[in-house]
Order: sequence, then structure tokens, then C-alpha cells
Amino acid sequence: MRVALVHDWLNQIGGAEAVLEALVEAFPGAPIYTSIYARDRMPAHYRGWEIRTTWLDALPLIHRQHQLYLPLYPLAFDGLNLSGYDVVISNKSGFCHGVVTGPSTVHLCYCLTPTRYVWAYEEYIAREGLPGPLRRLLRPLIALLRIWDRMAADRVDAFIAISREVARRIRKFYRRPSILLHPPVDVQRFQPAARTEDYFLIVSRLIPYKRIDLAIEAFNRLRLPLVIVGDGRDRRRLQRMAGPTITFLGRVPAEQLADLYARCRAFVFPGVEDFGIAPVEAMAAGRPVIAFAAGGALDTVVEGVTGVFFSAPTPESLAEAVRRFEALRFDPRAIRRHAEQFDKRVFQEKIKKIAELAWEAARQGQDVERTLLDRWGASSP
Repeated sequence: MRVALVHDWLNQIGGAEAVLEALVEAFPGAPIYTSIYARDRMPAHYRGWEIRTTWLDALPLIHRQHQLYLPLYPLAFDGLNLSGYDVVISNKSGFCHGVVTGPSTVHLCYCLTPTRYVWAYEEYIAREGLPGPLRRLLRPLIALLRIWDRMAADRVDAFIAISREVARRIRKFYRRPSILLHPPVDVQRFQPAARTEDYFLIVSRLIPYKRIDLAIEAFNRLRLPLVIVGDGRDRRRLQRMAGPTITFLGRVPAEQLADLYARCRAFVFPGVEDFGIAPVEAMAAGRPVIAFAAGGALDTVVEGVTGVFFSAPTPESLAEAVRRFEALRFDPRAIRRHAEQFDKRVFQEKIKKIAELAWEAARQGQDVERTLLDRWGASSP
């Protein structure tokens, strides 16, 4: 089975790149097609991969400011014809699902989310603080990108959603069903500790949509210790908000992070994410999660077993959930067992089975999407 992987861009490390690394391990030797590749900004071991870029890679400043070239990504991926492969897996949150494949090639899209700044444009620009004139200037472009994005979705034989929330978006924006496969988490990096300490924990990029401000307001009122790991452009504003019980650690080494997870009283997850890997990492360390009841957290947190939810995005609702949490008992071993279903090895076994099933269906002249839905089950109604 000749497999090719497609990725939006390689100039930063995040959740999409964690998925790509798991895919590379699952399909060793598969070439990676991407728009750009900033070798100096990516891990050294990426240099051992076969990475093939588009003409975008030669444009000035694109490695550091890839958003400037937003209108050109559809053109670049339109120019990639991958008809020589049996199976193409696009790891998509942007435009990489727009590659061209022939009638005998199966295209599976592992959808991290339908392109956020195309389909949730008003929310995105409000969060990014774009000036009014630029917002108005971009609206016609976004309308054109929506048309292209919708048409590109028709090139995909079957969608795989990372969460039920993303499955709902695929259904809404692309009018397609999907199967569910949660993204890989390196569960083995984390282990429960013999004892915990008196602090709650957040691990996150410090940017507005993560809603760290909501957690700071709640813990200021509760006067409980909150440790915040991570950095980002919102850090100064958040530090000005924080009271004396809140500590910012910035970025920390992997070993220290694992220890912080294992010893916290609970992990706090105040934002809405497509999936949310950090809460699963906390659960792998045996710690319960206090999460906003929306997005990917609904797929990973079990009320009263692995954590508690709060229902409104307000400090009051979060503070009330913390009080409820303090009256409950949680079993670290049960939490750890729950986290193991999201382990990277589980993901790799499943994605290989999905690819093989899709390829076999295509070889027998069957409808790939229908076969996967019948055998795997739809992730959305």
C-alpha cells in the first residue's frame, strides 16, 4: 500500500505536528507533502523524513509569517497531484485537503477542524484584534475561500474527525458524515505520583481564546493556588490580573511538566478546544480535570469519574465547579485507565486499520465512505 501524507505547513510545533509524528511512525517511509518547511524552526529529527514542499516555500518571510500568504495556499495544494499513491492521508486544519488525487487513489482527511478562519471568520478576527478596515477588506477574500474550501472537501473520499465537535462542523460546513478517531496522546510519558500537593494546574499557550483570564478571576475569588505553565502574547495582561495565589512558570522542561501534572490537585481547562490534549495528559498522570462543558472536553472528561464540568464561561461557574470538586473523591488508577484509550499506539493501530479497510474497499469497487461508516460507525448523527 503506497501511502502519502499531506500537512498544511511545517514552521511551528503544535497539536497538528504531534499527529503528523504519529502518522509518520504508523506509515514509515511515506513521503510528506506540505506547503512550506522551515528546517531551522522544526525538530532535528524531521530532517530524516522525506518532505516535499510547494513553490510557496521560496517566498520571502513565509517561514515566519505564513498567514500573509493566505490566498495562495489553495493554489499551491491544487497544484499537488498525488494520483500515484494508493492512499493519501491529509492532516488538515487549513487547506491541505485540496490536493488532487486520481480515481484509483483513496483520500482520507484526518480533520483537525474545518478551516477556522474561513468558517468562523468573525470570531477569529475578533479574537485576533484585527482593525476594522482590514476586516472589511478581507471579507470578500474569505467568501471566495469558503467556496474553494467547500469544493475541495468533495475531493476527499472519507473524513475522520478528531472529536464529536469537529464531526458536527464537518457535517455543517462540508455536508459530509465522518468517523471518529481521537488524536494521539503520549500517555506513557505520564504516571501518577505517590502524593499530590496543594495547587491547581493549567498548561496552555497564553492567548485570548484559551480563556485563562476566566480561570484567573475564579481563583482570585477562591484564593486557591493556581500554577500556570506556558507562554504567549497574553501573558502580561494575565499577570496584571493575577492575585497572590497565582504563579506563572512559563515554559518548563518535559520532566518537570510530567511532575507538575502528577502532583496537582486537579487540572483546569477553561477554554473550548477542538479536542484538547493537555487534559488527557493530566488524566494519564492520574489527576482529575475541571473543564468547561464544550468542545473536545466532552469526549475526554467523564463527570464524577475523571473530573467535573462547569456549564457557563464565567468565573462564577468555574468557581462553583471547584467547590463541587473539593467535595468529591477520585481514583487516580481509574483516571489513568480512562486516559489509556487515547494513547498514541491505539491511534496508530486504528489509523492503519482505517487506511487498509478504505484501500480494500476501493479495490473492490465499493464506496469508501459508506464502507467506513458501516464498519467503523458514524461520529455524528
